[in-house]
Order: sequence, then structure tokens, then C-alpha cells
Amino acid sequence: MNRSSRAEEPEGPEGIVSGGLHYGGMARTAAGGTGGGRVKGARRPEVRLPALEPWSGGELEPDGDYDGQEFREADFVGQDGAGARFMDCALTDCAFDETGLRHARLLDSVLTGARGVGTDLADATLRDVELVDARLGGTQLHGAVLERVVIRGGKIDYLNLRTAKLRDVVFESCVLVEPDFGNASLERVEFTGCTLKAADFRGVTMKDVDLRGAASLEIASGVERLAGAVISTSQLLDLAPVLAAQLGIRVEG
Repeated sequence: MNRSSRAEEPEGPEGIVSGGLHYGGMARTAAGGTGGGRVKGARRPEVRLPALEPWSGGELEPDGDYDGQEFREADFVGQDGAGARFMDCALTDCAFDETGLRHARLLDSVLTGARGVGTDLADATLRDVELVDARLGGTQLHGAVLERVVIRGGKIDYLNLRTAKLRDVVFESCVLVEPDFGNASLERVEFTGCTLKAADFRGVTMKDVDLRGAASLEIASGVERLAGAVISTSQLLDLAPVLAAQLGIRVEG
């Protein structure tokens, strides 16, 4: 069980501030000097699981309490575990199709190979969690709180994070297809080797969000909400047409 406090990691590399949008490197300001800023890196979870007891089976229970258990190849399809608490648990190769986990709390836990469509984690809390090689679609995390979470590998289609609060979250080497961050709050969030396809950032609030490491960055809407993010020079060039359109700038010739 991991109860130790996490020391904050060193701040990330310097970037440029231009109307709240950061991009890597140094550049001249309008006054002829150099602009600069620092981006704080996300604090990753430090999950150290104790010796686990195999889950005895059966169905999830609303407001159930699962502590120090190992769930392996469990079938939670269509079950209702709303309000359940998972602490110091390992969930491996489990099925979550249409599983109800609204208001659930996942703490100091590792989920590996999770799969399912329509998993309901609305208003859930994920703290010190690793989600590895997930294959999910239409996962509902709107209104959820994610703190010190790593999502590594796998593919998630149509992830709903509307109005969610993300702090110290890392998306690493995963594929996100049409993720919806509408009106969410992102602080110290990193995208590393992650592919973002048709992301929706409408109404989002960002602080120390690092997009430079994204393998692919495709924004369908909300590009004007990137204030508080840092991007690379090549990403800035790729986004130039979208930014110009948003600002009403005509580019000809």
C-alpha cells in the first residue's frame, strides 16, 4: 500500500510564452528581447502493490469495498459497481462493457489490458493509478477527477472527459481517437508518444500542459483554448492554418 508523499519532479524545459501559448526554444519578443517560461512536469504515480489476494468471484456490488485484491480475466460486463472503492488492487485482462462505475474510487491501483465499450466512470476518482494497454470505446469519465494517473499504451476511442479535472496525468504511447476534453481542467498534463486524433478542447482550461511529445496532434475544435500549453515549433507550423482561421486571418499567395 503506497501512502508515501510524492516529491515534486523538477520543472520541465524552457519554452516561449505568446498570448499564453508556449512553444519550445527561445525567440525574440516584440521589444527585441527574449521571452521564456518554464513548464512543470507531471508527477507520476508511485504504485507499490502489497501481496494481493485473488478475487473470489461473483459480481461487483454498488458501494463495494475492494482492498488488496487481484482481479484476473474478470467479466464485469453489464454489472453495477457504482460508488465502489478499489484500493491497492490489480485488475488484469478484465472486461468492462457497459459496466457501471459512476462515482467509483480507484486508488493506488494498476489496470492492465482493460477492454470494453461504454464503461461508465462518470464522476469517478482515479488517484495514483496506472492504466496500461487498454482497449476501450466510449468510456465516460465526464466530471471525473484524475490525479497522478498514467495511461500507457493501448487505444481509447471517443473518451469523454468533459468537465473532468486532470492533474499530474500522463498519456504515454497511446492512441486517443476523438477525445472530448470539453470544459475540462488540465494541470501538469503530458502527452508523450501519444497520438491525438480529432481532439475537442472547447472550453478547456490548461496550465503546464505539454503537447510537444505527442506523436501526432490533430485538433478538431478548441484550438483557441491552448493558452497554458506548450507545443513544438513543428506543431506550431502544422497548426498555423487552424490558428489563422480561428483569428480570421486570410493567407494568400
